[in-house]
Amino acid sequence: MKQIVTGDKSITFHSDEFDETYHSVSGAVEEAFKKFAEPALEAVKGKDFVRVLDICFGLGYNSAAILDKVLEEHLGCEVEIVGLENDEKILDKIKELKPMIKTYYVIQDAVANQYFYDCEGIMVKILVCDALKGIKQVQGKFDIILHDPFSPKKCPELWTEEFFKEIRKKISDDGILTTYSCAGVVRENLKKAGFKVEDGPCVGRKAPSTIARPGAP
Repeated sequence: MKQIVTGDKSITFHSDEFDETYHSVSGAVEEAFKKFAEPALEAVKGKDFVRVLDICFGLGYNSAAILDKVLEEHLGCEVEIVGLENDEKILDKIKELKPMIKTYYVIQDAVANQYFYDCEGIMVKILVCDALKGIKQVQGKFDIILHDPFSPKKCPELWTEEFFKEIRKKISDDGILTTYSCAGVVRENLKKAGFKVEDGPCVGRKAPSTIARPGAP
């Protein structure tokens, strides 16, 4: 697992197994905020309690970016984050990082405390499991779903209609899913699973990311 310094000076890693980096090399932290956290924030406003499901938790940048934005905009809600990650090696890297994310200490504390954190209105629980199994184990509905597996080419099982149908069961009626891919097959599978899709931000490349909301079942 090779360490990579990305365009915004934040750190990511290259997976030997998948032969891909965990984040965009144009900027790992920038991607977390622009492609994942900021588009999802609409699902937070006006709520006292928000649940986040972070699929393929990785280094926890996406979840920490959500926490930063909640605090930055003084939204005053409690936040529960459930992360699904099958690779403890990448989770172990969290303790050595110092990204420009103010609440990253929450993620680090969770990893240091057997993957659990609960303090001052923030709860983080990281489940070490295969996402295909984990999505069926998590309980209740989520306001925000962060979908960040390796690419459809490298990890096709997490971009299928069947997997998106499992996600559809877990998202609240006014919830938002954010993901970096805009591949035609990904968007078509989301639609077949009962989502409406739209363009998300373009960050580090010409193509947009994807925002999905529950549509007709």
